[in-house]
Amino acid sequence: MTTMPLHSTLIAVTERIKERSAQSRARYEARMKAAKQNGVTRDHISCTNVAHAYAAMPQNDKLVLKAAKAPNIGIVTAYNDMLSAHQPYAGYPEIIKAAARKSNATAQVAGGTPAMCDGVTQGQPGMELSLFSRDIIAMSTAIALSHHVFDGALYLGVCDKIVPGLLIGALRFGHLPAVFVPAGPMTSGISNSEKAKIRQLYAEGKVGRDALLESEMGSYHSEGTCTFYGTANSNQMLMEIMGLHMPGSAFVTPNTPLRHALTEAATVQAIKLSQEGISTSDIITVESIVNGIVGLLATGGSTNHAIHLPAIAKAAGIEINWDDFSELSAVVPLLAKVYPNGKADVNHFHAAGGMALLIRELISAGLLHEDVQTVVGKGLSNYTQEPTLVDGELAWKDGATTSGDDTVIASAKTPFSADGGLRLLAGNLGRSVIKISAVAPEHRKVTAPAVIFDHQDELLAAFKRGELEKDFIAVIRFQGPKANGMPELHKLTPTLAVLQERGFKVALVTDGRMSGASGKVPAAIHMSPEVLSGGPLGKVRNGDIITLDAEAGTVTADVDANEWATREIASANLTNNQFGFGRELFTGLRQMAGDAEAGAMTFGFQD
Repeated sequence: MTTMPLHSTLIAVTERIKERSAQSRARYEARMKAAKQNGVTRDHISCTNVAHAYAAMPQNDKLVLKAAKAPNIGIVTAYNDMLSAHQPYAGYPEIIKAAARKSNATAQVAGGTPAMCDGVTQGQPGMELSLFSRDIIAMSTAIALSHHVFDGALYLGVCDKIVPGLLIGALRFGHLPAVFVPAGPMTSGISNSEKAKIRQLYAEGKVGRDALLESEMGSYHSEGTCTFYGTANSNQMLMEIMGLHMPGSAFVTPNTPLRHALTEAATVQAIKLSQEGISTSDIITVESIVNGIVGLLATGGSTNHAIHLPAIAKAAGIEINWDDFSELSAVVPLLAKVYPNGKADVNHFHAAGGMALLIRELISAGLLHEDVQTVVGKGLSNYTQEPTLVDGELAWKDGATTSGDDTVIASAKTPFSADGGLRLLAGNLGRSVIKISAVAPEHRKVTAPAVIFDHQDELLAAFKRGELEKDFIAVIRFQGPKANGMPELHKLTPTLAVLQERGFKVALVTDGRMSGASGKVPAAIHMSPEVLSGGPLGKVRNGDIITLDAEAGTVTADVDANEWATREIASANLTNNQFGFGRELFTGLRQMAGDAEAGAMTFGFQD
């Protein structure tokens, strides 16, 4: 594999992050080193404590632990059978325990974490709990590992907030090794373009709920991750490109012999890492975080990771911001077209060469740090291989060197776009991000009057009344973490897409989230500071002319500077966001939440 020298921007951004993070990272590493030197608590605590931890284990497992310093691997699982992506995890603990026994080790389910589905709660009150579920998952992970009788951990999770939450928790126990174990995507159903078409027809009132439900169930039809390239599958890309998966395991479908073998291999690798003393803090470094950003940009991944990656980095003592994303986006080419920024799904992506080819291309172009620690050893080149079964035994072979479908995966020499799919927008409204990989060039600059809403349902009602048959920029405010938990506003996508197709110039500006499914309508999202924290988006009035220019990286209200300076921030009526559907239990988290650019974290810890 011919490799170019590291790109100068990759080096510059990495060095800037290191300088910015020098003190916090040093404190983090010192804490992890001290924890690793102290060893596993069961070596030091009383026999009564240890007996409680192992009381329910099978007798043979107890004998293994008593007879020698056998590794004991903790399983942290987000299993439930309402999430299609997590339903396959039901049988994983027994697979893992059996694989551990074959390696003269043991494994236990250390604990479970909640796992909610944004697809189910989309546009519903439960979505206001979604973002904060990430931090609760992190805390649940800490509770699972707090018994501290484990030498390493396997993390079972796939979907939106779950993988970031598990990783944040794992990093606070960063002295232990971690291997993330995916479940894989469901097999392909109806095409994503057909699904989007039916959604738009339903939004226009041209088909009924029966047709919509049939379409949706034809798309989301079996166990496994949804097949579009949203946050869940962006998570899997990240775990692979950051070296936390077994190579090539991200997009192997559930309940197949290869998937089973990869789960066994992850168990064996966690045991090996514990014996070699390789920990999560050795794997998640500045370089691996930068690799994650590059992977996100090169694939047009989920905008949610503009929030999650800063939070993950913070948990490792690393400080990143949207300037880092923006500078890298200027030089990282778009190499994947997977719905919503293409017609293919992740199964098609995997078949065309998948992660092995993507990583090969990025390394060859000097756009990834290759010399990093991973769960399978030193060097990200390990991830240019893909798993296979040879006579029923797991083996790795060199992955594809050229794309099997150049409409889905492009080479770094002939990319779909010379720059990445995510950009920073800044101006007198604050700082936000936009996913442009699915936005056609002619729609990337919109200048139009503002129409203000305080809830997405207000926009949908205005559309049904026929009030939005015009050029406009929708401003949806009081959607940030402190206001209402920052729900996704993806329910707006079909309606705004209908108006765009009717020839109107439309865009969205909000302090809320859109999601990994952000589509073809330009959307300046995650506006920071949020309006409830005094963000200037709260100064916008109906009729103000706003310009969203994704190419220039700006979003501004075209208002006289003196008038703008004297305008007051709009006041909020959050009565409907405080109670019901468990919202009252999250009051403290809303009060603690930081800005989106800092990860919208609720912990308040400082490294």
